[in-house]
Amino acid sequence: MQLVRYKIGSEPPQPGWVYEGKIGAIGGDIFGEFQRGEAHLPIEQAQLLPPVRPSKIICVGRNYVAHAMEHQAEVPSVPLLFLKPPSALIGPGDSIVLPPQSKQVEHEAELAIVIGRRGRWITPEEAPGFVLGYTIANDVTARDLQLSDDQWTRGKGFDTFCPIGPWIETSFDPSDALISCHVNGEMRQMASTRDMVFTPRQLIAFASSVMTLEAGDLILTGTPAGVSPLSHGDIVEVAIEGIGSLKNPVVSHETG
Repeated sequence: MQLVRYKIGSEPPQPGWVYEGKIGAIGGDIFGEFQRGEAHLPIEQAQLLPPVRPSKIICVGRNYVAHAMEHQAEVPSVPLLFLKPPSALIGPGDSIVLPPQSKQVEHEAELAIVIGRRGRWITPEEAPGFVLGYTIANDVTARDLQLSDDQWTRGKGFDTFCPIGPWIETSFDPSDALISCHVNGEMRQMASTRDMVFTPRQLIAFASSVMTLEAGDLILTGTPAGVSPLSHGDIVEVAIEGIGSLKNPVVSHETG
């Protein structure tokens, strides 16, 4: 099932589900009990929003060997965690704004885990029971700032630096799915999720040994090799086999 958050005009956001290109309203809590209404609204008539509103966005660095190698960095022996603020979230079609502080903003295509219920000290075997589903993410990064700072918060944390969507796929198998990124139709990244150093189960277990995971929290699982700079006017599209695609325009701060 594909779960969305959407709005129509000035109406408040609401949860929904997608079937054959149409949205149906959802009553209740997608993290608990809910009822699905008939899917009759053409998806192009709605504005899709980030499908969840997480308390935190947990990210994983260097989780693909080739990406670590392209930055001449060692592959971590345990997952390398960092956080992006929820204020960085944008949805499908929203603009990625290039900040004036950076001269090198890059895309990072990623699979994102959506946590379905609260958990702490979750084992890898238990991990699937704590997953609501998966979505697509772009861990946009000001690479020059990331490399100049001892911490990654500034380079990763600007507003608009975490596009996600277009929906949560609840029946997705993360073991071997193709993930790709195109900029203006040109292939920049392509790999399989099987190439991850640490699997989603392992990432959930590791993260939950550090902090309590809440329903709606996101875990971004790392990016393949091929990251490259973005410029004003670009269209960046991240696609994951079995989920769909996430497309966002890029604009300079003067116009954004």
